[in-house]
Amino acid sequence: MSVEFKSSSPAATEGLAAELSLWARAGQCILLSGELGSGKSTFARAFIRALAIGQQEFDIPSPTFSLLQAYDNTRVPVVHADLYRLRSAPEIEELGLDDLVARNVLMVEWPENLERKICIDCLEISFSGTGQNRLLKLQAQGRWVTCLERNALINDFIKTSSFRNGARSFFEGDASARRYENLTLDSKSMLLMDMPHRPDGPIVKNNRTYSAIAHLAEGMGAVAAINDYLFGLGYSTAEIHDLDLGNGLALIESLGGNVFGKMTAAGQDMRESMRAAIEVLADMAGRVWPRSVPLRGGATYHLPEYDFDALAIEIDLLLSWYWPSVKNNTSDPEVAADFLALWREPLAQVATKNPVWTLRDFHSPNLLWMPERSGLRRVGIIDTQDCLMGHPAYDVVSLLQDARVDVGSEFADELFGYYCDLRSATAGFDTEDFRRAFAIFGAQRATKILGIFARLSKRDGKHIYLKHLPRVSRYLLRNLEHPDLARLKVWYERHFPALWDKTDE
Repeated sequence: MSVEFKSSSPAATEGLAAELSLWARAGQCILLSGELGSGKSTFARAFIRALAIGQQEFDIPSPTFSLLQAYDNTRVPVVHADLYRLRSAPEIEELGLDDLVARNVLMVEWPENLERKICIDCLEISFSGTGQNRLLKLQAQGRWVTCLERNALINDFIKTSSFRNGARSFFEGDASARRYENLTLDSKSMLLMDMPHRPDGPIVKNNRTYSAIAHLAEGMGAVAAINDYLFGLGYSTAEIHDLDLGNGLALIESLGGNVFGKMTAAGQDMRESMRAAIEVLADMAGRVWPRSVPLRGGATYHLPEYDFDALAIEIDLLLSWYWPSVKNNTSDPEVAADFLALWREPLAQVATKNPVWTLRDFHSPNLLWMPERSGLRRVGIIDTQDCLMGHPAYDVVSLLQDARVDVGSEFADELFGYYCDLRSATAGFDTEDFRRAFAIFGAQRATKILGIFARLSKRDGKHIYLKHLPRVSRYLLRNLEHPDLARLKVWYERHFPALWDKTDE
């Protein structure tokens, strides 16, 4: 893919570099070619500076004499190389560029001196022109092709939006494939959500993909339908201002920065905000929820059931990813069959005839505290697109057994009691039945998360999630103490005895 960019000033070149830095990830290379003074260094410095979020004083020296300049304190680690003084292949080989690109964004000036390609995901930029005017020719390969295509779609989308002159900047993402950017205009800000319809993935079971079995949202339609309906009921989901369903783009309301997870990490008092979150869940549990809702443009969105197949494929993540990560081998088919059989009875016990909307990830990264609002609207809710028709206990588990932050057992028990008190007036609500459902779904969710975090590390290189495994293990063991999970507890003891040791880490 080829793109041309006409720059009328160094500032314009810097703007392009900052924009492209939004797509930076380890494993990419950017090759900058052109004569001396053509703007290569201007681009490189702007790209690196854009990755140095929140660092006011940031020195970016030229690597002309050092040959390599590494930056480990940027959002994505960068290595800036200058091959101007090197003419022979052995000299260049000594730099170890192949190893560096695996862990960094590798930016190379004077790539003409390379005798071979060093990266599949490569963006070549040639600089030409005189005076203030420069012509930058971009040639993309590998993943950079998709990056440039999406970048062009985003710019076109913004031009026709209510924030048409907004400035784009990085916004912290999550564990999913979705991307977010911050869009600012004057003193106002919005969030850009970039969620293209993703490939369904390989067949994993019964001629179906994982996402199909687990009922994971595969496009922006789920976000729009669920958010719009919840917003209409008075919950604080992010209001969607501009939407392009076909290309998977949306401009949504920014709900602020008081994320429950960050507040907990900062040692803030969470009693009021967590009680308010419990009130939201109790209110949702008391409603009659539709199985289909309107989607902008005249279509209808149907919410699937959180059925046994979905719960089971999530449980299987333990065997598919966590098992090999701790045992260095794969489980036998007999073990998998026994595991699934043991789960059938408890999951059948918590099947509900009156399902509610279950958000599945009602936890600290997706909740925001907005005390300036009133009532249930004090709790901002994001990441709603995987909502299913399920049991109300599941989201209570997500909140009280948070995988990323510690919720003390005494505090969790207090909040559990508060939830039951709020629900006690509901016809048919039984505290002990709910407690059993809480334990069963808690064990299911902890099992799933052990597999997900192992997968994020092994497949996606996101090793930071491994630090949460001891906490998730503690939740699992606590849930397995319920009498209805006694047989499953024996299975975990037999195959994962180390879980009982890891909980003390």
